[in-house]
Amino acid sequence: MIKGGSHKPFTFHFRFQKQSKKNMSLKIALVQTDVVVGNLAANFKQIVKNVTKVANSQQVDVIVFPELVTTGYPPEDLLFRRDFVAHANNLLYNIANIAPEVAVVVGFPEFDGEKLYNSAAVLAGGSVLAIYRKQKLPNYGVFDEHRYFVAGEKPCVFEFKGQFFGLSICEDVWHSDIVQATKEAGAEILLTLNASPFHVEKMQQREALIRSHVKAAQLPIVYVNMVGGQDELIFDGNSFVMNANGEIVFHADEFVEEVGIVEFENGELKQALPTSPHSKEGNVASIYKALVLGVKDYVHKNGFQGAILGLSGGIDSALVLALAVDALGAENVEAVSLPSKYTLNMSNDDAKTQADIMGVKYHCIPISPAVNAFSQMLEETFANTKKDTTEENIQARCRGVVLMAMSNKQGKLLLTTGNKSEMSVGYATLYGDMCGGFAPIKDVPKLLVYELARYRNSISQVIPERVLTRAPSAELAPNQQDSDSLPAYDVLDPILQRYVELDESAEEIIAAGFSVEDVTRVVKLVNSSEYKRRQAAIGIKISERAFGRDRRYPVTFKL
Repeated sequence: MIKGGSHKPFTFHFRFQKQSKKNMSLKIALVQTDVVVGNLAANFKQIVKNVTKVANSQQVDVIVFPELVTTGYPPEDLLFRRDFVAHANNLLYNIANIAPEVAVVVGFPEFDGEKLYNSAAVLAGGSVLAIYRKQKLPNYGVFDEHRYFVAGEKPCVFEFKGQFFGLSICEDVWHSDIVQATKEAGAEILLTLNASPFHVEKMQQREALIRSHVKAAQLPIVYVNMVGGQDELIFDGNSFVMNANGEIVFHADEFVEEVGIVEFENGELKQALPTSPHSKEGNVASIYKALVLGVKDYVHKNGFQGAILGLSGGIDSALVLALAVDALGAENVEAVSLPSKYTLNMSNDDAKTQADIMGVKYHCIPISPAVNAFSQMLEETFANTKKDTTEENIQARCRGVVLMAMSNKQGKLLLTTGNKSEMSVGYATLYGDMCGGFAPIKDVPKLLVYELARYRNSISQVIPERVLTRAPSAELAPNQQDSDSLPAYDVLDPILQRYVELDESAEEIIAAGFSVEDVTRVVKLVNSSEYKRRQAAIGIKISERAFGRDRRYPVTFKL
């Protein structure tokens, strides 16, 4: 835990005495915002901009920001830096003076001189009106809050303009006892600050669980969630307001920055101004938007000049190109075709067709000269040996060298194009097609790749139809197909979901109806490929169990 570090002592102006609320009306703004982890100055400016704009134009009374908005989430081991935490604490006083007549609720890392808390502060008129310390610290999946924070122990209720508000932070509202205790402490409206990352159907899970708690406590909730990409995590926004009967009366859009305003009159929800139409397109559309946002924020927040990728004429790179263009604009994306002697003409044609449709700069650089040079260099060493995957991997690694050289020269991020099915079983070449800095579809199984590609084509036809219908192939050997090395994807993907995401044993998977041969083979491939995944680029999490933060297996192990 952090020791030392100077910051100003907090002063509290806290009142708790019921007052008359005749004809009392309050407007609350939900600021669904995208900040940069660690960039305290930029995050502060963004908070100031939002507070100033909303306070002046909408005449609101309370403005609520997401969890740890001052630092971004998750700040990880930045929280061990005394200067960083002290600076984050001191920012509160500047925020408190922005709009004196408005209560601004922000998440910040509170250091009390000895312990660090994940806290929410209520700021107004140059003072800190109240501070709430998060009580439920998640320590599962992608979360590791016990590493940094001490849990709070008490509910927090504060009065502002005659209304009594309770505070909670993210994981707290997943627990009915916290919601109930806040209600019993006198809360009439619950404000909750969140940095809840996206995975498939996460929004539905949040709303269903919170609805049950809200209805039981008869306590309306204002749920403000972060939006944006942070390494492999995507925060989807989807902020909402739910009345005491569990009905959603306001819903912000997903994957975009947005400010929503709701009005309470005499403690009851009056109306939402304005209301965003919530997306009804379904999970595939949400996943696509998440991937686009992930690419956009990773490139921009890390200062790259754009993106570059190898475009093979296959479905994976076709989807990644579409994502990159939608995220960054065609003018900031380059596609490179790197044909070998095994590359079919249709692959070259389809790659060029898609690049032309999407308007990106396109290069065709045959790799045969490099492959031949390496073959000559290794001819004596490889004498009296049979050709095998070694020669195939040389081709992939030649491509990696070319792509990384172009990335270095132009300051553009190299996007890798491997999917979750391939990463699971190690069907990829280390230092070859795994080269790159970011893997947009690393958590996307092969069957879902096709669904996403068809979804993108439903918006506008950018991926050639033949790419969607031809058999997938690495094209590293004559007439090669993925099915030569792997079970069919409609068999492979369900096995992988059970083994990787649900932690089912081989015996359980076989009992579910899969063949002993397929299950044994897939489990062996997954276990033996951990060393590859440990060296792979990070990729966007869209499932409940992604490789990396979620699934942390040892490299060396036996089962």
